[in-house]
Amino acid sequence: MKNTKRIAILGGGPSGLFMFKRWVDANRSDISVDVFERKKRLGAGMPYSAEGANDEHITNVSGNEIPLLVTSLADWITTVPKDTLDKFHIDPKHFNDYKVLPRLLFGQYLTAQFDLLQKQAREAGLEYRVHYNSPVTDIIDDAANERVFVEVNGEERFEFDRVIVCTGHNWPVKNEGIVPHYFDSPYPPVKLALKLDHAVAIKGSSLTAVDAIRTLARHNGSFGKHQNGQVIYHLHPDSANFKIVLHTRNGMLPAVRFHLDNSHLVNTSLLSKDEIAKHIAANNGFLSLDYIFEKDFKLPIREKEPEFYDKIKDLGLEDFVSAMLELREHLDPFQLLKAEYAEAEKSIKRKQSIYWKEMLGVLSFALNYPAKHLSAEDMQRLQKSLTPLISIVIAYIPQSSSEELLALHSAGVLSLISVGDDSWVEAEPKGGATYHYTNEAGQQSVHFNTYIDCVGQPRLDFNDLPFKSLINNRTVTPARLKFRSAEEATKALAEGKDVLQDANGDYYLKVSGIAINDRFQTVDAYGAYNERIYVMAVPYIGGYNPDYSGLDFSEEASSIIIKNVLAEDVYSTVN
Repeated sequence: MKNTKRIAILGGGPSGLFMFKRWVDANRSDISVDVFERKKRLGAGMPYSAEGANDEHITNVSGNEIPLLVTSLADWITTVPKDTLDKFHIDPKHFNDYKVLPRLLFGQYLTAQFDLLQKQAREAGLEYRVHYNSPVTDIIDDAANERVFVEVNGEERFEFDRVIVCTGHNWPVKNEGIVPHYFDSPYPPVKLALKLDHAVAIKGSSLTAVDAIRTLARHNGSFGKHQNGQVIYHLHPDSANFKIVLHTRNGMLPAVRFHLDNSHLVNTSLLSKDEIAKHIAANNGFLSLDYIFEKDFKLPIREKEPEFYDKIKDLGLEDFVSAMLELREHLDPFQLLKAEYAEAEKSIKRKQSIYWKEMLGVLSFALNYPAKHLSAEDMQRLQKSLTPLISIVIAYIPQSSSEELLALHSAGVLSLISVGDDSWVEAEPKGGATYHYTNEAGQQSVHFNTYIDCVGQPRLDFNDLPFKSLINNRTVTPARLKFRSAEEATKALAEGKDVLQDANGDYYLKVSGIAINDRFQTVDAYGAYNERIYVMAVPYIGGYNPDYSGLDFSEEASSIIIKNVLAEDVYSTVN
């Protein structure tokens, strides 16, 4: 064992699945891999298990958009028992890789893929162990002896050479369980199986909100189909006053799924890592947001959609965002949803992408990894302008969800209110919450007996990291971005932003989560990276990795990590 590198993967959900696959594919006999999973099942994680889905919830990705595992989704479907397929109303003869899948069924697919990978590992002679029902409660770095200890259940400790944190989603609880009918998230969705005879307030209109809507709608009414095929909705008699009121800062709904020319968020016209590195070196150590916007968004559009390019070629980032949002701001969100549904149907039928929307998704994915090199000024611009547009356009509501939202709206059950940036929610001790906001009629304070926060996975603060030894021993440090200008830093400080000044007089903007380098290694208080600890758990690195790209992120991050670990071995051999 002394020549074996001991690897720990903390979390056996989708991220852990892709990381484990990397080690299996590496075909190395000099490593051992331990997987620690909080639950008794691998692969599904939170989104694709009962923690994140009921029968009515569906994926927002189709088979062709899923990075390659062991077997394709379409091939796997042919092996699923008939009673399971019948439960989810799936006919394998008419299923293909362009179909979305019920999330719980997709979770079964991921679990099956993990099983197949374990079989491959055994056949290849890879030494591995899976620790079920083993929540990791702490990580202790022993720098002097170049090892890391993983603590499980606050008791047992295991020793490793490298630890990769893949713990996935985390939904902090603040008022839930204390305030009746106040929910800090809609997960697990079984808690929303409520029969209600009053209006429900939902914060946000993201895919997370769609999850809550799908569950609540089914427990207070039923969907059917009109003779013309249109989906319709009827309330149950004992839920006659049931309504859902969405509250959004921008007053908008996400866009509808359309056909993607490239389903894996890559594009041959994108800047290479070397080109980005050269640009950063020539730009005083900063990545320019405008440079990325020009090179990784506008220029690729010039070739594919020259007419659209002519309209935007002279627009800067903020002007482009304003132009794209202007139509949405002036149209009723449900009328726009109906129009985008029709546009998306044409796109899918003709297999023609809505290219600028596709490239916006590509831009978000491409910008994710080098975002830590943005100046604090550019990160604020990104969060203020581009991120809100991206969150709307690339949410990709599946067609069936769009149909249900329109049916609920037509039935007078679903509405949306724009509440602006200065709105706030007050939990009420007796139950529910009061929404405070300002509109054309002035200040509003509306109480709801039931309130659900559906803004999606929050980017968690540095102090939310559950592995307290990493914080206490200063193994990790808060993420921060340097200001180009002291003047801009002073302005941000006056606006209440978390601005720091170091011993050299440089100003930094503190952002969410912990600091990591380009290889997902943690960075300590002195700016030195830790070669033993990698973090690809998105809630804790959101300040440096602002795009939550799901399975594509898991595939890309796992690739970066394993290349670095294997490169260490090559370096050690050479030296």
